[in-house]
This record gives sequence, C-alpha cells and structure tokens, in this order.
Amino acid sequence: MSDTPENLPVPAAKHPEQLLSDVASLPALPGVYRYFDAQGQVLYVGKAINLKKRVSSYFQKNHGGTRIGHMVSKIVRLETTVVRSEAEALLLENNLIKTLNPKYNILFRDDKSYPYVKISSGDFPRVAYYRGAVEKKHHYFGPYPSAWAVKEAILLMQKVFKLRTCEDSVFANRTRPCLLHQIKRCSGPCVGHISAADYAQAVADAERFLNGDAREVMAELEARMMAHAERLEFEHAAELRNQVAALSNVLHQQSVDNVSDRDVDILAVKVQGGRACVNLAMVRGGRHLGDRPYFPVQVQDGADAALDDDGLADASFTRSVESQVLDAFIAQHYLNVPVPPSLVVSHPVDKALLQALTVQTGIKVTAVHAPREQRRVWLEMAQTNANLQLARLLSEEGSQQARTRALAEALDVLPDALEELRIECFDISHTGGESTQASCVVFHHHAMQNAEYRRYKITDITPGDDYAAMRQVLERRYGKLAEVLSEAKRTGEMPPGTGRLPDLVLVDGGKGQVSMAREVFEKLGLDLSLIVGVEKGEGRRIGLEELVFADGREKVYLGKDSAALMLVAQIRDEAHRFAITGMRAARAKVRMDGGKLEEIPGIGPKRRARLLQRFGGVRGVALASADDIASVEGISHELAQEIYRTLH
Repeated sequence: MSDTPENLPVPAAKHPEQLLSDVASLPALPGVYRYFDAQGQVLYVGKAINLKKRVSSYFQKNHGGTRIGHMVSKIVRLETTVVRSEAEALLLENNLIKTLNPKYNILFRDDKSYPYVKISSGDFPRVAYYRGAVEKKHHYFGPYPSAWAVKEAILLMQKVFKLRTCEDSVFANRTRPCLLHQIKRCSGPCVGHISAADYAQAVADAERFLNGDAREVMAELEARMMAHAERLEFEHAAELRNQVAALSNVLHQQSVDNVSDRDVDILAVKVQGGRACVNLAMVRGGRHLGDRPYFPVQVQDGADAALDDDGLADASFTRSVESQVLDAFIAQHYLNVPVPPSLVVSHPVDKALLQALTVQTGIKVTAVHAPREQRRVWLEMAQTNANLQLARLLSEEGSQQARTRALAEALDVLPDALEELRIECFDISHTGGESTQASCVVFHHHAMQNAEYRRYKITDITPGDDYAAMRQVLERRYGKLAEVLSEAKRTGEMPPGTGRLPDLVLVDGGKGQVSMAREVFEKLGLDLSLIVGVEKGEGRRIGLEELVFADGREKVYLGKDSAALMLVAQIRDEAHRFAITGMRAARAKVRMDGGKLEEIPGIGPKRRARLLQRFGGVRGVALASADDIASVEGISHELAQEIYRTLH
C-alpha cells in the first residue's frame, strides 16, 4: 500500500488533509513526535526508532472506542524532531513530557528539588541544610529523600564531629561560645576552643563518614585515641573516646550495611484502581536514608497510548503497566537528579533506557529486579511502602471525589466528566489598605492545582477598598479570555492555545462582592451563573456559611456536615492562605527594603553583622530608633538616620 494521504484510514474522525500529508511524508529515522488537538493542547509525546512506521500505525488501525481511539480522534496537528539515536530520542521525549504536560502520557509532576547536606569552604567550614544549585567551592552530600533525613544527618555531624551550624555572620562576631558548645554539639571554633588543624581533621572525618567510610573512620579514631593515651595526653584521648562512643552508637542505630555498591536507588511500583505509586528509597554510603512516594497521572491513558514500531501497544503483551510506569519515572526523574550506578527495581525496565542514562551521565547504570540478600530486604521495604502510600491515596481521593460530586450536584454544574470540574476562587488581603494582594487558586481533577495559582498586585485603588480590588482582579483574570471567546463565537473558530472558563467562580464574600463580580461579568459578556459568593453565617461561625448567586437564585445553606461545604471551605481557606502569604511578603519587602541592609550606602558586611547581632535581625533594626542604631560601633548619627529612613 502506498503512503499517500488518501490511503491512510481514519479510525473515528476525519483528520485534516495537512495532517495526513505530514504523516505520509515522515522519514524512516529515529525521532520524537508530538500530537496536538484543535485548541493547540499537547495530547501525546512519543519516541520512535522509525518515525514513519510508528506514527503511521496510529492512523492505520481502527482503535474503536478505546482510550487511544479517543486520543487519535482529537489529533489535528503533528510535530516531529529527528534525532541521531534511540538514546537521544528517549532523553528528548522525556524532556518534552516534563515541559509540555501532555494529556495522554504517564506524567510525574514534582516541583521539589532534593535537599543536600552542605559543608562550606573556608578555615572553619559550616555544615548546613541546602536546596538549589551547587557551587564547586563547597562540598555537597546527597541527595536525601526528605528534609527530615538531612536534619538527622546534620544532628549526627553535631553529635559525633561537633561541626558548627551557625551562620557565617554569627560565627564572625561571637565573643563567647553558644549553647551548642555547652551541650557538646559544637567544638567552639568561633572562640578558639579548637585549632584550625583539629577542626579540619573533624571535617575530613565527617566527609568520609558521609561518603560511606564509617568503619574506616571508627578505626582511625580508635588508633588516634590509643596514640594520645600512650603519650599520656589523656584529655585528648578522652575526647576521642567520647567521639568513638558516639559514632558507635550511631552506627548501631542506623544499621550501616556492608554492601559492595554503597550508592543505590530502590524503586518499587504498585498499580491499582487506575492510579500508581512509585516508592523511591535511597541508600548513600551504605546507609538507608529513607524513601519518598511519587504518584503519576494518566497511568492507564499513558500505557494505552504507547505504541511500538508495528502499531501494537508498547510491548503491552509482554511488558506490564508496572514496567511502563517505572520506565516513565526513571526517564523523567533522572533528567535533573544524579543517577546512582545501581538501581534495584520491582519490575523489569527498558534496557535502552538504561543505555540512554549511561550515555547521558557517563556512568554505567545497571538495574536488578530480582535482588538477593540486603538488596532484597531494601526492595521489600520499598514495596511495602508503595502499597501503603497507594492505599492512602486511593482512600483520600475517594473522599475528595465524593466532595466534588456533592458540590457539583448541589450547584447543578455537573460537567461531562466529574474530574474536569474546574473551580477558581478569589480572595483579597491587605493590612489597613497596605500591600493589597488578590489571590486566585484553582481546583481541578479533584485537587488543588498549586502550579496554576496566581497572585495579583492591586494598584490604583483607594486603600482598603475590597470591592475595587475584586473588580480589578476579575477584569485582569477574565478580560482577555472574554475577548477571545467573543471573537470565536463570531467567527466560529477557536484560536489554538485558548484557555477555558472555569465551571465555577468562587469569591470570598457576600452580596457586595458578588454584585461587583456580577458587574464585571456583565461587562465582559460572561455567564453570570458561574459566580458564587461564600458568605459568612450568623456570628461568622464556621459551618454556617451560605452560598450567594449572581444570577438571582436564592441563597443556599449546604449544612454544617455537608461534603459540598467541606470542599467549598477547603478552596476558600486555600485562597485566603495564598492571599495572606503574598500580602505579608509584599508588606515585608516594603517595610524592610527587601531585608538587605547592605544595599544602604555605607553598610558593608561588618556593619550589617554588628547591627543584626545587636538587634537580633532586620526586624529588630527596623523597630529601633535612630539613636539606638547610632549606639552600634561604627555607625555614625548620619548613617543611623539614613538606616532609619530607609526601613520606615
């Protein structure tokens, strides 16, 4: 059969001629393809060893009423990128999945970076909790699966090696040791209680311990202790004895395992009820640091949409959904996170994926899915946690879905699919009219969508005028969308990439705020039935709230124990929290000049440190009088006046 567009059957809907022509002209080369719907949204991102063969397979089969058939029927446009190898295709595919959030891929969403233990550079390095980009001049250990694991490691550094944790500004200006020295968790380098050489030795021992050389560190400490004892240096010997005892206790508590590969990630997956959990456990330096669950979205859609070169499900006859979920996690997770050389997995993973990671990192990456001995113990722990975390998620989602349905039925706004119900909620926050902020939070897919939250800085209104603030935020939020929808209604064509109106617009307030929202929506030509106000009940007591409608319907009291009211309260409270945090940050920036004293002319690191030490922080400086500020060493009356003016 030739590859002309007219010879490509259409399974469920007639596709644009341009799309079929593009499919027919694809090269037989490795690459990545993207499918788009009529609104310009990305439906699916896939990879192929042979683009022509892979993409054509989507349009040459009758997929019927399956999920993949539903996806194929929506495709109106195609984009492809040719690459040099399958490894490049794998990496590009998952970069695009993370960036574009396609609807039919297995997608792991995680905007949290991993924390590290940081040991700074300098004569007396500091041990600290750290997230963010690393600098070569410092030493970093990890990553750790949680903040708790990092804090435990830092506590260990204090107990065993007595490394300092104070800020550099505090360290440089101390005249007597702090409480940590008194409780034997710091060696007191700030006041010369330990020499630079001895402190450097403690830092070296700590770094070796974090790298997994715990037994060697213990043996060396014992040897040094005996050497001091033989030279009758009993005070030094006693210090080392205490250090050995503390380290021995830590090793006993943490069960440091003697394994050949000290850095291992353990990945266990559980799939049930259309959801999945990947539990990632980390072993670094032979120590189990804890675990962290991940919950992908579009699990079944992603598994159904993956096609192999012959147009069949991507080895779905031999590769389970669990394996496909693991492949997606490994490919997306290790794009920005260092991959250890050994992975222990609950299900087989794609060998081509491991090869791509090896090419990307320059480190040979291997995976074992039937481990023995200690690795088996680790995997069983991870599998148990995956089962527990998924059971918890399904329980919570069942409750949340019940709340969504209760609210949708109470307000008669049931969409075609319940999970598509979209609610946007607005709140206004300020302090006496200062730093007014409006918040918009989004509820969609039965959950709050943090990535879609927005704050609006309200300007050019009378301070404290909440109605004007609400008018401004609604006009800014929906003004352009209303214009696009009006034009689309006139022309019958919706521009690609156009957003959508929510099914419900909640405003935190009663008749006054609802009336303001009504005026805005009438002006923009939008449906008034979308607007619902959350009015405080009698005595402003929680549970007595009533819903006020902009389209003239009577107020609705949902009931104190109503699942619908619980959801309304959850969304309203989140909007309030988001608005308050934004307002406080804006207010603090105004009052504290961003908290950067050193930006004031004449204030360098030393004067800044003296001010902070005297007044306990920037807030304390702001609360001090000009005369109090002038009493600090090195601060003249003129400079004190300038500091006072800047911070007020």
